[in-house]
Amino acid sequence: MELDTYIRALPKAELHLHIEGTLEPELMFRLAARNQVALPWASVEQTRAAYDFTDLQSFLDLYYAGAAALIHEQDFHELAMAYFARAHADGVVHAELFFDPQTHTSRGVAFDTVLSGLERACAEAHARYGISSRLILCFLRHLSAEDSYAMLEQALPHLARFHGVGLDSSEKGHPPSKFARLFARCRELGLHIVAHAGEEGPPAYIVEALDILKVERIDHGVRAAEDPALMQRLAREQVPLTVCPLSNIRLCVFPTLAQHNLRALLDAGLKVTINSDDPAYFGGYVAKNYLDTALALSLTRAELKRIARNSLDAAFVDEATRAPWLTRLAAVPD
Repeated sequence: MELDTYIRALPKAELHLHIEGTLEPELMFRLAARNQVALPWASVEQTRAAYDFTDLQSFLDLYYAGAAALIHEQDFHELAMAYFARAHADGVVHAELFFDPQTHTSRGVAFDTVLSGLERACAEAHARYGISSRLILCFLRHLSAEDSYAMLEQALPHLARFHGVGLDSSEKGHPPSKFARLFARCRELGLHIVAHAGEEGPPAYIVEALDILKVERIDHGVRAAEDPALMQRLAREQVPLTVCPLSNIRLCVFPTLAQHNLRALLDAGLKVTINSDDPAYFGGYVAKNYLDTALALSLTRAELKRIARNSLDAAFVDEATRAPWLTRLAAVPD
């Protein structure tokens, strides 16, 4: 079995996926034309040419500009369905979609519009592809804690329609502790808790996410390697890391994929998973992240299966849902 075929055969969960970051330029332009939205670029080709990022902020500037094309419920439905089709081809059996309502409500798009479009796509993807899914509301950390708390209050009437909360956007200068009160309230509400930490931010941000926000998973987390005590803790507590290799290269976290520390994290016993982050911008969906990383770091098929197993173990589902995936995974020969 070819390696690419093997990777696609592995049932896997995608746990770090920004649905707005799956907006391919072709769909972006189609929605912008339909919604009469002016984009900063003249063509699909010019848009792709702009994907030359120097850091996280240079990406975010472009990301927020493209998101302006998303206005109506149908837009969010089409966006998510395009992702689910690719995820199904990649062997994804479960996806936990991050969505950024503040990106849209600040433009006058209602929270319910965003949620309804995504919700409808999740139901359709389950019926069409058998993919289960969860929705995770992410707060934009470059905005004030007060803004995020207001967003949570706006979301409260819809509490049963999403499953967790996260923290994303610009990491530098915005430590997890900035959102301590917000996440304490989210825990009181019974929501699952995740947060981006240790991508551009220091290992101390990972510690804050664990101890102050009390996250169940760390999104990215690659800079944990700079702190031996933290590495030992993450291995001991088996805190899942949702690593995004191609994203890390495109945003200059590592110079090349061959220099990525995913193998070091794996060898140290950490619960590493592989994900695609914002695949429309970073050059690959989840199977390509697995394949390119395997080739660059000489990961064995058994190690790839272990990473897929980690993703299934770390998913926010009950054991009855998880069990058939694990049975399927065990049946894939190394």
